[in-house]
Amino acid sequence: MKMRKQQNTVSQCIGPLDRRSWLKIGGLGVGALCSGFAPSMRVLGESRVSIVDGNGLTLPRLNDDFSVILFWANGGPSHIDMFDLKPDAPSEYRGPFRPIRTNVPGIEISEQMPLLAKVADKFTLIRSLQHQRAEHSGGTNRFLTGYSSVQANLPRSEFPDMGSVIAKHGEAEITGSPLYVANTPSYGAGAAYLGPSCEAYMPSPDMQTASGANQYTPVPIYRTTNSENDLTISRDGLANLSRRRRILNSLDRLSRDMDSTQMMASMDLFQQRAMAMLASPKTKKAFDLSFEKKATRERYGNTHWGKSLLTCRRLVEAGARFVQCQATFRLQAETGRTTTWDDHSVNADIFKSYGEKIPVLDRAASALIEDLAQRGLDKRVLFVFCGEFGRTPLIRNQDASGRPGRDHWPQAMSVLLAGGGLKMGQAIGATGPRAEEPVERIMDSNCLLATIYKKFGIDTARSFLNNNGRPIPILTDGEPIRELF
Repeated sequence: MKMRKQQNTVSQCIGPLDRRSWLKIGGLGVGALCSGFAPSMRVLGESRVSIVDGNGLTLPRLNDDFSVILFWANGGPSHIDMFDLKPDAPSEYRGPFRPIRTNVPGIEISEQMPLLAKVADKFTLIRSLQHQRAEHSGGTNRFLTGYSSVQANLPRSEFPDMGSVIAKHGEAEITGSPLYVANTPSYGAGAAYLGPSCEAYMPSPDMQTASGANQYTPVPIYRTTNSENDLTISRDGLANLSRRRRILNSLDRLSRDMDSTQMMASMDLFQQRAMAMLASPKTKKAFDLSFEKKATRERYGNTHWGKSLLTCRRLVEAGARFVQCQATFRLQAETGRTTTWDDHSVNADIFKSYGEKIPVLDRAASALIEDLAQRGLDKRVLFVFCGEFGRTPLIRNQDASGRPGRDHWPQAMSVLLAGGGLKMGQAIGATGPRAEEPVERIMDSNCLLATIYKKFGIDTARSFLNNNGRPIPILTDGEPIRELF
């Protein structure tokens, strides 16, 4: 693949083992707080990158008027059962759900989403994205980074995902709010060679979510009784952070002349962000839904998804620029065993699964879309609902029970976008009569990344050095979706 001309230079090196040992003693707890990994994770082995352009200037600031909420349907939602129904297709394709009209003439969606149908003028459907990776982590790496990975079942990505690239461009900003927030790691996503300082802040991550498991307890991004200590800190705790900072500063002065790496600077940055965040009342309040009116909470619904999307809105209001939350769901045992959207026949009855979770999505997502519009946030906050790929249009019945399911299908998918100052109330692209492949306005999934990067003011031709010292552009292909501008 032909690479664009390198537009900046990068310095990168990895610190020696004895240095890391010193850092682990005093700084890992704080570094892990900002990177999103538990203290037991090996975060100090990651590279630390410092980026300047040819004139010695740092990365340009992010546009101040744009943020993203990504509700990530990990496992792959079925486009033909939600946003791209084919009522005239043979029964082995179309499934039991019927399309209903929306408030935008010509746009129809599943009958299970009547609330979203009423606000179709406030969202846009993209029905013609595709890529070539059909495994979960490989598909996630491909969709969220713009690159195909070498490894198939990779726990964390080989290239920086979208949130990490955004965090890198905003890393010089030390504010009271984390710029990149997630509820838990995604299987096949991550900061890769951008290093731990560009990972998301995660209040209570569960590393199972990056293991390939498709059944685990949904991870809250909102404050719960169990996560209370992760989202608040006492005065004594702040004092202890201050003492730890003084100790590290002393170590730094003692041995900086022997340290040829960027790792200490990285840990200093971690500390600055951690202390700013933990001392900020707006950050603590953003995770705490008790500050919301009862009517607003009821509007979203007293469900995991309702509370998650309401918290995402609160986080972007508090200053977060990219919030990613997995859309996992606990099904009834008789329906299926998976909590992701990986609704193979062996995992779940896909139609019973959708009967349980789509109405919950309908309420929570429509509430967020209306809430953003009523608050004027739709001009600067983009809500995205999608997964790493779609599902096979042909219904499969591999399970011994004969129940229906659908398999992985990167050849076609549907993406819902709302807000972001983009043009809403339209459906872009189309698939064929069985929803197997796009037939109109065929686009690589990189086009969605290019659109979001454009809104952030990020030059996708800019390169970062990977761990082998090779310059890798943010994207090598993919153009912003013109219909959205």
